[in-house]
Amino acid sequence: MRLSDYDYQLPEELIAQEPLVNRDQSRLMVVHKDNHNFEHKHFKDIINYLQPGDVLVLNDTKVIPARIFGTRIATGAKIEVLLLRQLTNNRWETLVKPGKKARVGDILDFGQGQMQGKILDHTDVGGRIIEFSFREPFVQVLERIGTMPLPPYIKKPLADQQRYQTVYARQEGSAAAPTAGLHFTPELLAEIRSRGVITVNVLLHVGLGTFRPVQVEDITQHHMHEEYYEVTPEAAEKINTARERGGRIIAVGTTSVRCLETSANQAGQVLAGSGLTDIFIYPGYRFKVVEGLITNFHLPKSTLLMLVSALAGREKILAAYQEAVRQRYRFFSFGDAMLII
Repeated sequence: MRLSDYDYQLPEELIAQEPLVNRDQSRLMVVHKDNHNFEHKHFKDIINYLQPGDVLVLNDTKVIPARIFGTRIATGAKIEVLLLRQLTNNRWETLVKPGKKARVGDILDFGQGQMQGKILDHTDVGGRIIEFSFREPFVQVLERIGTMPLPPYIKKPLADQQRYQTVYARQEGSAAAPTAGLHFTPELLAEIRSRGVITVNVLLHVGLGTFRPVQVEDITQHHMHEEYYEVTPEAAEKINTARERGGRIIAVGTTSVRCLETSANQAGQVLAGSGLTDIFIYPGYRFKVVEGLITNFHLPKSTLLMLVSALAGREKILAAYQEAVRQRYRFFSFGDAMLII
């Protein structure tokens, strides 16, 4: 399977630069796995495609202000650090710019003395392991000195930082938002539940694995970066019970898919647990538990585009993307949504 098979042409003006005023007013393309019809709706209409007994699986990770700017104490040179994954209480896996000047042993200063970091080691993806020291709780310091790590294709500053969080975000630790969930409002979720649809929270902290570009032409040679996931016993029980009763498992976002498929056994039972996952889902993968997906429109040649192609078929997904371009849908993190059922 070739990387070039997952390319498509996207006019730059279709890359959404800011969220809509109302979360649930985004457009919604409905893609049916059993036919080639595409329906064009608004996100609030999603309620008409959900049935009593279905399960919506939400990733309740919360984005932290993961981008911090500092200086190398020895030289005063400026440096930028992106927090990817917490290893211990004060050690993090990070990406550093400029990377060539970030040497093991360097001491970094952030927020004019509010926090320091020592570079301990390199990682296998060109990052750095940094040990931080701080006088106040780490999250409090980050709130003051960090910024929301918006993707590089978003050029416009975000006026309201909470618009890069889902309304159900709870557990801090992500370097990026699970953007499919950005379309939900508390009112829409309440209405969905009132119709007998079950909502279940799982956790996958979004890190480098989700947005790292594929750099090999043979996609089977791509290795995903590990990300932390967690499924509680309560969540596993709700999902398994619903499946036994004939309910569909519909994941909200590709991160929820990866969490569920990691935790499921070959019989399709979701097992409670936590750990690191590097699961890479691309066409040919046999889904064990996920039957439907709510997702955004993804970057060309990305692992996310490969995942949705595995669920609905590459040709159908690329045709849907061509249709979305013709219909002037908004793409990527703050863009419109797709429902695959």
